[in-house]
Amino acid sequence: MFAVLKTGGKQYRVQAGDVLRVERIAAQAGEKVQFNEILMLGGDSPVIGTPTVDGAGVQAEVIDQVKADKVIHYVKRRRKHSSQRTKGHRQKLTLVRVTDILASGADASGVQAAIGTGSVSGFAIEAAAPAAQPAKKAAAPKAEAPKAVAPAEAAESEGTKPANLLTEARGGKPDDLKKISGVGPKLEGLLHENGVFHFDQIAAWGPSEIAYMDDKLSFKGRIERDGWIDQAKQFASEQE
Repeated sequence: MFAVLKTGGKQYRVQAGDVLRVERIAAQAGEKVQFNEILMLGGDSPVIGTPTVDGAGVQAEVIDQVKADKVIHYVKRRRKHSSQRTKGHRQKLTLVRVTDILASGADASGVQAAIGTGSVSGFAIEAAAPAAQPAKKAAAPKAEAPKAVAPAEAAESEGTKPANLLTEARGGKPDDLKKISGVGPKLEGLLHENGVFHFDQIAAWGPSEIAYMDDKLSFKGRIERDGWIDQAKQFASEQE
């Protein structure tokens, strides 16, 4: 009788007494293991699995843990600044001797299943005891959502809207606000959009009004840094 078994992603045709080198399995020399993925049983009454033969198994004795011949892998990229790399690899293998082929009853034989130490594909994982599930990590405490700012606090952080804002320039003639240091055509347009057309309006602002306009113009600290208030007072007095 012979059998076709699958282990380590490869298929082997074996019979009692054969010595095989298979992908590394978790077993020590002298231990007995059992391969449960049997694709076919041959002999007087062949049986073909769908995809495996139920209850069939191949038992083997571990002879030694060995390594395959070294394989050299060389890579050169001529368009990557002459990049070169050489890597060597020796595949880990297990040397086993087939002792018995079971056409049935393998699931109750009591022999440990051959479980791979690397990739789980190809090994009889269904016969192995289920691995303990790792403990779940405790969920991290959720960060508290920022508290909504009360209307009074919001008003304080943004300042107070100046009471002297206008919908249009007095007499249809706005002052030339570009005379103020740091005010260009674009910033003058923003001031007009926010109801500021004259020097005396800017000159009357206090700290709270300055904070409000800083927020509206998106220039934090610009008004005080460039001295808008003093300049506006000077230009307003010259107009009088």
